[in-house]
Amino acid sequence: MTNDLLSSYTLPNGVTLKNRIIMAPMTNFSSNDDGTVSEAEVNYYSRRSHGVSMVITACTYVTPDGKGFPGEFGADNDAMIPSLKKLADGIKKQGAKAILQIFHGGRMCPADLVPNEDVVSASNIPASGEGNPVPRPLTENEIEEIIHAFGETTRRAIEAGFDGVEIHGANGYLIQQFFSPHSNRREDRFGGSLEKRMTFPLAVVEKVTETVKKHATVPFIVGYRFSPEEAETPGITMDETLQLVNTLADKELDYLHVSLNDYNSKPRRGVGDLDKSRLEYLLEMINNRIPLIGVGSIYSAEDAEKAFATGVPLLALGRELIMDPDWVEKLEAGKEEEIITELNTNRQQELVIPDPLWNIITNTPGWFPGID
Repeated sequence: MTNDLLSSYTLPNGVTLKNRIIMAPMTNFSSNDDGTVSEAEVNYYSRRSHGVSMVITACTYVTPDGKGFPGEFGADNDAMIPSLKKLADGIKKQGAKAILQIFHGGRMCPADLVPNEDVVSASNIPASGEGNPVPRPLTENEIEEIIHAFGETTRRAIEAGFDGVEIHGANGYLIQQFFSPHSNRREDRFGGSLEKRMTFPLAVVEKVTETVKKHATVPFIVGYRFSPEEAETPGITMDETLQLVNTLADKELDYLHVSLNDYNSKPRRGVGDLDKSRLEYLLEMINNRIPLIGVGSIYSAEDAEKAFATGVPLLALGRELIMDPDWVEKLEAGKEEEIITELNTNRQQELVIPDPLWNIITNTPGWFPGID
């Protein structure tokens, strides 16, 4: 099984990945104040790019009003291309494919991070929880501008030397907000029925793939990340996600990437058998039309082998690669027992973790094994 994890894999566009292990996208809060990539960030990615086949960066915003986190790097204008190039080069020099995750935070953006505190979304429904801003519904013209911005950011990724982009349609951000009946109460062409709620996500996919055809001179990877369900009612159900995935599987994408806390998690509602895992449902629906990346609470080699045994062709490791950047090399060397699966709080320098990320990790009990 270990050999299978280390075997190469060819994506639909012909790009071959050297193994099945990918670094999952994780926010690191460590960019410069002007939105450029910091040296600490480049070093952090570079340290984790020599074993995995592909690194998906933290998300970058496509418009100034899409900035979702303090210390998030930008890709919203051409002046950012040299900064993006530093990041792409830092990853590629270590032998991994560099994928830029592109996003707009929508109603999840903190008001103080966006121009004029103008937080926008599909509708004027705030995110669940206390104190979240009431967003302003986007006009149709503004929606078209954001779709265009996803294309422009893809062009910048190509010019900066990235190997691909991942469209961030997961984790409650703007693309998911349009798909969700909780956040999207529109009655125009962008809202209402399930098909209409897919309009914006599919328009972004189309714009990104068109941009690649126009500007890329070598095969360029395009992926799409999604979250399977929402807790809210109304909210996205497993059944609705399966219909979205069915549609996406026939688009010109190179992979789909499911966002899960645990690869083995079961559906909440919307399907007949709640004992079958979400991954099983997704793999059945996709039916080998497009590769699916599975993720979620994969720490040890044994965890990875169990997740891989579900039939998912690619695995993304997130927290695990922060705790042990040499995970893949240990697997290759047959030293699985040396893989570190708890965070050692004395090893920040050795692990090359920037201060802002380190401070959040060590002050968030339960997020990482070893932090109580």
